[in-house]
Amino acid sequence: MSIEVTQSTDKVPSEGPETTTGRRIYRPLTDIVETAEGMTLMLEMPGVAAEDVDVTLEKRVLTIRGKVQPTQPETVQLAYAEYGEGDFERAFTMSEDFDPDKISASVSNGVLTVTLPRAAEAQPKKITVTAS
Repeated sequence: MSIEVTQSTDKVPSEGPETTTGRRIYRPLTDIVETAEGMTLMLEMPGVAAEDVDVTLEKRVLTIRGKVQPTQPETVQLAYAEYGEGDFERAFTMSEDFDPDKISASVSNGVLTVTLPRAAEAQPKKITVTAS
């Protein structure tokens, strides 16, 4: 099982397409854990609720989008700001050895966890060795 990843070291605005909302789009920092059962992606998406996450798989490309609801009313003028509000988007090109019908995702404490189980035919097989 493999995923094509572009390495990122900080929350940075994406080089992606312009948005109709005029908001920034960030590429969320991501950790990927591989096990015999599959892969787990953990994406840092602070301020994104479960109902504002969109995970799609099309032609081996897993696309993850998260929409952040504004925290400040437009009438408030900030004196100083370091936190850049914006939406999140990241895409991964997937290999074909996982089961697309069993992909699951959950959000907790600003981290989106996406689980990608291996297809049964792609699971490693243990071969028993006997003495003769």
